[in-house]
Amino acid sequence: MDMSVASPRCRGIDLQPRDLSVLCGLFDARVMTIAHIASLYFEGRQEAAKKRLQRLKAAGLLAERPRQPYQPAVLFITKTGFTALRDGGMLAEYPDLSWSQLARRSRVSDLTVRHELDVMDVKTALSLAVRTLPGFEVAEFSTWPLLYQFEACGADSRSVVVKPDGFVRIRQVTARGEGADSTFFLEVDRSTEAQCLLVERAICYRDYYRSGGLARHLHGGNARPQDAPFRVLFVFKTCERRNNMAEHLLRVHPPILRQIWLTTFEELVKEPLAAIWLTPRDYLEVTEGTAYDPQLRPRLHPYRRHPGREVLVEASVRKLPLLEPLAEWAGKAPPLSAA
Repeated sequence: MDMSVASPRCRGIDLQPRDLSVLCGLFDARVMTIAHIASLYFEGRQEAAKKRLQRLKAAGLLAERPRQPYQPAVLFITKTGFTALRDGGMLAEYPDLSWSQLARRSRVSDLTVRHELDVMDVKTALSLAVRTLPGFEVAEFSTWPLLYQFEACGADSRSVVVKPDGFVRIRQVTARGEGADSTFFLEVDRSTEAQCLLVERAICYRDYYRSGGLARHLHGGNARPQDAPFRVLFVFKTCERRNNMAEHLLRVHPPILRQIWLTTFEELVKEPLAAIWLTPRDYLEVTEGTAYDPQLRPRLHPYRRHPGREVLVEASVRKLPLLEPLAEWAGKAPPLSAA
């Protein structure tokens, strides 16, 4: 986002490039807390963020959702803030929306807000961690589903519209100045959706890659699937739900083995660049031949919990760091023939 334009003045406040970045961030994310904004735009300086945000609120550019005294403030962009971005030419890469359309997007339930804030927790943790790595940068981290939604074949070849929680490009620049992007879609689960819907979404992502959908979206009609490889990051509340997802993906025909990466919310927020990710194939290597082997164990209805499985997987599974494979896979197609 180019913030080099002349700083506009709005209701007695001169908007600085950082103010415009905050407004653009809220336009994209829909909601953020002061902690998110301080981390992403104020180098973690909470007091400085609070003071500037108070001025932006006084100017009518931002507002707070109603909340209880013990809850953190949740900020969103107002019509005045939207107009400042639009008139300043800051929204050229976004869909051409009227204020009434954007206002409808902002009127969401508390449950949706909690999901959006979880997505922002993930974005904040990952973005700050990547900043600490020499030679790496977050080239793009969009949480506006409309920008990257797609239609693909799900279970039983049904057409499904998928609206990702996030689209991420991490760029690695070599010592010779050469850059390579690695691309990820993000799905943050709050344990409120049926597992079958998550599995169908994973099937759609596989079809989206194989059909060259993202390649065409990014590079035009003649692009090949391998011109835009990507992985899908699923983040779950618990190890149990993560392992259930791995098991379900192994039962898909053909199984999804490597394109989907799985972790827990706690692990990602705590150590986003540590070895916290596992694939269905990693899960299979640990459970194969045991009582928890998905190829041998029948599906049980109703669902039964198996705490021993979680202990086994956590003790034995080989987990992967997100960025270690970048040098290997950046600019190359992942081995989706064994997806």
